[in-house]
Amino acid sequence: MMKKIIPIILCGGTGSRLWPLSRASFPKQFLEINKEESISFFQRTINRIKNYEKIGNPIVICNEEHRFIVAEQLRKINIKPEAILLEPVGKNTAPAITVASLKAIENHLDPYLLVLPADHIIEDINNFIKVIDKALDDVKRGKLITFGITPIKPETGFGYIESEKELDTNKLKGEKIVNFIEKPDLETAKKLLCDKRFSWNSGIFFFKAEVFLQELFKYKVNIYEICKKALSRKTLDLDFQRLDANSFSLCEDISIDKAIMEKTNLGMVYPLKAGWNDIGSWQSMWEVSDKDKAGNSIIGKVITDKVKNSYLRSENRLIVALGIEEIIVVETIDAVLIAKKDQTQLVKNIVRKLEIDKKPEANIHKTVYRPWGNYTSISEGKNWQVKKIIVEKGESLSLQLHNHRSEHWVVVSGKALVEIKGKKKLLKKNESAYIPIGSKHRLSNPGNSPLILIEVQSGDYFGEDDIIRFKDKYGR
Repeated sequence: MMKKIIPIILCGGTGSRLWPLSRASFPKQFLEINKEESISFFQRTINRIKNYEKIGNPIVICNEEHRFIVAEQLRKINIKPEAILLEPVGKNTAPAITVASLKAIENHLDPYLLVLPADHIIEDINNFIKVIDKALDDVKRGKLITFGITPIKPETGFGYIESEKELDTNKLKGEKIVNFIEKPDLETAKKLLCDKRFSWNSGIFFFKAEVFLQELFKYKVNIYEICKKALSRKTLDLDFQRLDANSFSLCEDISIDKAIMEKTNLGMVYPLKAGWNDIGSWQSMWEVSDKDKAGNSIIGKVITDKVKNSYLRSENRLIVALGIEEIIVVETIDAVLIAKKDQTQLVKNIVRKLEIDKKPEANIHKTVYRPWGNYTSISEGKNWQVKKIIVEKGESLSLQLHNHRSEHWVVVSGKALVEIKGKKKLLKKNESAYIPIGSKHRLSNPGNSPLILIEVQSGDYFGEDDIIRFKDKYGR
């Protein structure tokens, strides 16, 4: 029987360089590339390999905060994962891959692991699978494989891999790794572009689980021991496996490149020519997007005149652009980004400043996703707040109460089953219910379509910690 390759899907990043669309509460990997295709980067990552006959069910590792987003997006593409591991805190790729490797060997005898970041684009899936197939021979021989992308420009946003010999995309032959180079300055990037021994670091890895763990034990035994303890002390939470926070938080924050690949003698790099892009900036998003004759990528409500080579994206309001070139404009409900296209790598610095200034726009979207659906903050004042709530069919919020606010619900679409102080009532479109302060209540959707309602809150405090839960189907 053919041994399956287990995909390890890394979902831990925050994607701050694609702010304001990508934020810590709903990062880049879960976003749709455009509004016309209802599929996220994460879903694309899984879809591109799911028909490969050697692939097994994935192990997904993600931030605890994103667990229900992951579960819902997997459900929508009919994928049942082998496991969803929850990191209590992000510790970079080495610890994440370690716990996933340890989990894989619980269920398989020395499995092959294909480590895939969840936020990349690969356009030529056939060639990608061909390279994986070719590299499998070296994986079987105990090599640790990564994949290098032939540079097409002097890029300062990517790391580089130096190989012993020049990479040849036509021969699909792996070469020994000599060195890893951090994101270079522009002058260094220009020099690296002229030498075919240097390739962009794709962040994709392929190896036997046992070989990786042996090398980790050799070079970073502390990470091995801590991750083993964090996994052994895991707690089960519905379909999720929650790593022990006290153990995992002691892990060193380090990438697999620095922890293993820069030190091991088993490292090899294969050339990957498959239309790879990690969408690390709004400029790279423009590069992979469909464009009009003037070189503009336009998404949403946008009107232009004499605009060239720009990316204009409206999520809500109308954007009008006149006489501009090489510009990025991204509008969301609470923030607008305007930048020169070649300056978008600096967006992460703005996010860092917003975090220092404790601005909620740094990390939190106006739309917040929950296992039952989502809610969007529409407007707020000192003693009131208005939200749009969407409850998916068959789902329900927890039985709860609030000590600091009352709520008024108005159904605008679908049906709502409302429980207040033990009494239940079915509401239809244009009907409403009032929930006094301190009243136990629950909202459910018994219908076959999404329930949409407007919630008006009135009180002296509106934080999410003013929720006292009594019963919750999602185990919160």
